[in-house]
Amino acid sequence: MEQVSKDVLLEMYRKMVRIRLFEEKARELTLEGRLYSSLHLYIGEEAIASGVCSCLRETDCITSTHRGHGHCIAKGADTKRMMAELYGKATGYCKGKGGSMHIADMSKGVIGANGIVGAGLPIAAGVAFAQKYNGEDNVTVAFFGDGASNRGTFHESMNMAASQKLPLIFACENNNYAMSTSFDYHSNNKTIAQRAGAYDMPGALVDGNDAVAVYVATMEAVERARSGGGPTLLEFTTWRHYGHFLNDQQLYKDPAEQERWVADDPIPRFEKKLTEGGLFDQSELDAVRAEITDEIEQAVKFGEESPEPSYDVLFEDLYD
Repeated sequence: MEQVSKDVLLEMYRKMVRIRLFEEKARELTLEGRLYSSLHLYIGEEAIASGVCSCLRETDCITSTHRGHGHCIAKGADTKRMMAELYGKATGYCKGKGGSMHIADMSKGVIGANGIVGAGLPIAAGVAFAQKYNGEDNVTVAFFGDGASNRGTFHESMNMAASQKLPLIFACENNNYAMSTSFDYHSNNKTIAQRAGAYDMPGALVDGNDAVAVYVATMEAVERARSGGGPTLLEFTTWRHYGHFLNDQQLYKDPAEQERWVADDPIPRFEKKLTEGGLFDQSELDAVRAEITDEIEQAVKFGEESPEPSYDVLFEDLYD
């Protein structure tokens, strides 16, 4: 804890709570039939996005995944515009045409979420190549899941990043299941982090439910990348509390395993660290939650009251 300032700790907590409340509200609205969207909930993985993005500048970049709400929020995306996009409204990030899996905000370095597994990896490599080519000291983070680690795009991007010493951090969120297929079944490696050795880059296995551990490991990788030392592969072990998508009943999971992981919820775990360590009173944390609860309600109001997109924007924002 002493490695992280009090201000950073509070900001990480704020990001984690904002992600959780946004996701819970989106789930509630969809189940009520007020929101029509394909949701891949990030609940249970908040410590990763918050810890990683707290190490980044606004000018640094990220690429995201189909489970990308958390990454976008942690990097500073506007919850009002995100909610409006889920509602399919004109005020959304993609003018209502992208939906949940395609949030992007170039002004915040959010290059874009992507519904294709592993597709963000070569995009991130391209962004990092441009950063180096242009002589910037910015870095890029590529978020991806354990399933994407078996895609050719993963290996191609790792090889390019290593050979060109790109300022790129590979942030693998290993939640143990690629859709319904367990990591033990789809990989002969004990860890994904060990694959870094094949490309002669550092690799580390990190407790993805510990926000401080995530922050410390990421800061080391960011500093290395920013100083010209090249890429790092970070594997964050975690667990999604819900199914691959909203209506997935998770029949493939062992109930005892589910219970054990949910009991290790990263937010109560972080709250315990913050309060028992004497850094914050529970009342201070409760005030953060109340503030963000109001923010999310305002985001819903904004989404519901925003106008529908007009037909004349249907063919805008397309490449010829």
